[in-house]
Amino acid sequence: MRREITIAALIFLNFGLQSTLFGMHNIHSIKPNLLLILTMSFGVMRGRKEGMLVGFFCGFLVDVYFCPVIGAYMLLYMFIGYLNGYLHKNFMIEDVMLPLILILIDDFVFNGVIYVLFFFLQNRLAFQGYFVRIILPEMLCTVLLTIVLYKIYVVINRYLKYKKEGKELR
Repeated sequence: MRREITIAALIFLNFGLQSTLFGMHNIHSIKPNLLLILTMSFGVMRGRKEGMLVGFFCGFLVDVYFCPVIGAYMLLYMFIGYLNGYLHKNFMIEDVMLPLILILIDDFVFNGVIYVLFFFLQNRLAFQGYFVRIILPEMLCTVLLTIVLYKIYVVINRYLKYKKEGKELR
């Protein structure tokens, strides 16, 4: 129960920060994707199922508040969380390099799909401009924030894991 409450609090906190604080202080509509960092982190740390569930709720919040169609962001975040969950058992959680590479790939895929769904299908075909003005700066912001946030999520995950097992935290 403690794990579910903590994850729900993290989802709401990241959603609130992404939509308010980072939403107000963005440059040219570029802001870091905190929900993508959260989805990637829990997918890598806890596996496919938890990555998919965190992605579902992150995407659901974005769909409800910002998207005219329910399901686009939800499916995208779920897909990313599920795919990142495949790497759960293949690396050490404390290693930061793999999450940085993953968040670069995830952010590129995320923004590429958003471009196709919301711009390309509306006959806005300037991908090069979108890539240079939106995708690259957002990827840079998200990667820089991942360095800090991923370490925080590792500490939270370790704490919840030890509490569940009834061990002392060192």
